[in-house]
Amino acid sequence: MKNNRYKILVLSDLKDSTNSILKSSVSLAKMINGDVAFFHVKKATDVVENDSQLSAIRTINKLHTKTRSQIQYLIDAISKDYDIKISHNHAFGNVKNEITDYLQVNKPDIVVIGKRKSHPFNFTGDNITDFIIKTHNGAIMIASDENTFEPNKVFSLGLLNNIEKSINIEFAESLISHSTKPLKSFKIGKQPNVLNESEKSIENKTVEYVFEQTDNAINNLFKYLSKNNVDLLCLNRENEKNYMNTTKIDINQIINKMNISLLIARN
Repeated sequence: MKNNRYKILVLSDLKDSTNSILKSSVSLAKMINGDVAFFHVKKATDVVENDSQLSAIRTINKLHTKTRSQIQYLIDAISKDYDIKISHNHAFGNVKNEITDYLQVNKPDIVVIGKRKSHPFNFTGDNITDFIIKTHNGAIMIASDENTFEPNKVFSLGLLNNIEKSINIEFAESLISHSTKPLKSFKIGKQPNVLNESEKSIENKTVEYVFEQTDNAINNLFKYLSKNNVDLLCLNRENEKNYMNTTKIDINQIINKMNISLLIARN
């Protein structure tokens, strides 16, 4: 575990789910000794369309003030409720360029983005989920707005296709120490002789559920996630290549179907 505090960046489009995303981010920060920063980006073309130069400047200035106040209102409520400081910033411009610049300058350890009910999180039409997964080599949390895990409350961690029974993140021990026991490990078996939905104990610390690889495997997985009240499901990106006796996981399929938060460990 690193000696200094982990840097958690929350990317938001300031929609209705922002409050839930912030709560999950604060919960993560409290578990791993992290600092939370909030960043909002809006397309420049959504701010100014056909205005004259002078009118455009006035419009931008007004929107800067309005956006700053909106963010401050959201953050103040969370900060007061959970006794945590949250820094914040916003920008108008090319969304992906602004995010790339922010990542390069601030170098967050974890990036948090939200998820729509029916499709991955977008900034005004741009698929930021895929962009962040390809751009950020650190951990990524895709926070659910349906099932928020709140600070200072019971928390349950699940592992998906975790071949080496380890999480490829520095703060793994902190997460595990805050999770209810035993941990829940879920695998989708590649070999046909893998028992469907079997359950066994690993060193009395982990309960493992193994699902046979079928068309309904992902649906069965999420039934068990719900049944076991898992708040955060962790997947190592590198495990996509280390198949062994598990099947390759399509991260996009998991993201689209899940209704809990997903932590994608670093490369």
